Amino acid sequence: MSAATTTVVKRKAGEARWQRALRSLLYGHDVDRNVKAKARLGLAIVAIAGVYGIIALRLVMFAAISDGHGARRGVAQDAVATSRPDILDRNGAIIATDVKTPSLFAEPRKLIDVDEAVELLTAVMPDLDASEVRERLSSKRGFVWLKREITAKQQQEIHRLGLPGVGFLTENKRVYPNGPTVSHEIGHVNVDNQGIAGIEKWLDGQGLAALHMAGLATDRLQRPVDLALDLRVQFALRDELAKARDKFSAKAAAGLILDVNTGEIVAMASEPDYDPNNPKEANDPTRINRLTTGVYEMGSTFKALTLAMGLDSGRMNLDTKFDARASLRYGKFTIHDYHAQNRMLSIPEIFTYSSNIGTAKLALSLGVDYHKAFLKKMGQLDRLRTELPESAEPIVPKTWGEISTVTIAFGHGLSVAPLQAVMGVAATLNGGLLIPPTFLKRSEEEVKAVAKQVLKPETSIKMRYLMRLNAEVGSAKEANVKGYYIGGKTGTAEKVINGRYSKTKLLTDFMAVLPADKPRYLLLVMLDEPQATKETRGYATAGWNAGPTAARVIERVAPLLNIQPRFDLPKAEQMLLVSNKVTR
Repeated sequence: MSAATTTVVKRKAGEARWQRALRSLLYGHDVDRNVKAKARLGLAIVAIAGVYGIIALRLVMFAAISDGHGARRGVAQDAVATSRPDILDRNGAIIATDVKTPSLFAEPRKLIDVDEAVELLTAVMPDLDASEVRERLSSKRGFVWLKREITAKQQQEIHRLGLPGVGFLTENKRVYPNGPTVSHEIGHVNVDNQGIAGIEKWLDGQGLAALHMAGLATDRLQRPVDLALDLRVQFALRDELAKARDKFSAKAAAGLILDVNTGEIVAMASEPDYDPNNPKEANDPTRINRLTTGVYEMGSTFKALTLAMGLDSGRMNLDTKFDARASLRYGKFTIHDYHAQNRMLSIPEIFTYSSNIGTAKLALSLGVDYHKAFLKKMGQLDRLRTELPESAEPIVPKTWGEISTVTIAFGHGLSVAPLQAVMGVAATLNGGLLIPPTFLKRSEEEVKAVAKQVLKPETSIKMRYLMRLNAEVGSAKEANVKGYYIGGKTGTAEKVINGRYSKTKLLTDFMAVLPADKPRYLLLVMLDEPQATKETRGYATAGWNAGPTAARVIERVAPLLNIQPRFDLPKAEQMLLVSNKVTR
């Protein structure tokens, strides 16, 4: 016998021993064929039962896990990946939050009868476009959306239809409990819960969008965002702006309240606004945020910057006078004073009489280059950047000559965002610090890191005096609220229509500082094309509309801002004397 044959014989003998051992283990010795058959049948039953058990378990899992993993794999971003952090006001009140809502989807490959599905679904939801639904259900895709954010009642009715291949996916829906009250700050999101305007868009730019893509933006991993906004103050401001807009038949009204010592924006409203729960309204061009995305010639409120420039230069003081006896001519332009005094005017008189001629001559005495450099330093010539993505570039003269300095000195010829102008005026009142505005809470350390000294502290003292004096004897008298030490400046700018200044279409604004001796807040009220009324004696300038509106705002918000009324208010001159003694 050969070696190969011997190997085969040995292998067969080994296999025979293994088989005998297995039979002995399973059936024992001397077991007949009937017992063997029964054992085999039992083993087959156990195997089949195991397979069906696994199938049943998988079916239960598919039913229990939010409409199936297959559906989730077909969605670009599932419910976990689209959650967003709550947004709160400075007192912890909710401004924006997520709620869970069902959305209707289909898996066309699993549908039995497309026509039946279209008929039943459109019967439950008549707002569905039947042709569009049929097109989606007839596709060969694994997943299609049919309707985002449906109601619980609609979900229940569709569930009763028992349509195979049609299911629900729980998503996060962004809701804004305060409706349009804070729309221009908060912005809004799209149907995929992605920020597309305001603070919501800023949030995505801070890394939230990347977290969504990585699937890490879960509710548990996100901290609320604390804004500097005070909802109570915001409501009062918006309410008074809406009333003023109606009263003076204005195209629009806008306003904000800024903490001059931190740069925090405590309130900001622009009417007409929109409801972020209905983002389609934001597409209306009349509903823009005029405070950050609009640029305007701010009128005489800009004189505060011009006079601060003169006082800070060291070349003049409060007693310095300029000749306002005659109109100022530049080529085809003639500069007049609205309240002409036809005499030499001191700097306080230039401010309280709002003299265009005196302001222009002050700026000219320092020179075009000095004027331009000063406004650059005060942040008026560059785009203002805040957390809001929406911002506008100032419109600066291409050729800046003497005529530009003349007109810009009293608020024409340079268009800036109103928030930008507020930032500059705030620096004239808070000790000379230019602090970039913010919609977020800001600590003292953060203020120190971003604040820039642009004016001498003594210049700021003089500007507070001028603002208070104007509330006592000048154009800001209508906003001099009893019990509060208000300072202010009016501004009326003629709008440019078809390349020419219009005498009838005005932009009026008013800036008020409170308290004037120890400034905490700066208020801006702005009206676009207000109309004269019987109450205003036919006038439509700022002292007759923006000023009184500011007074009503102050009456409502001062207590909310913890500013206590005072009844021993010193005259402006006394405030200046006290300030001078302190600085010495």
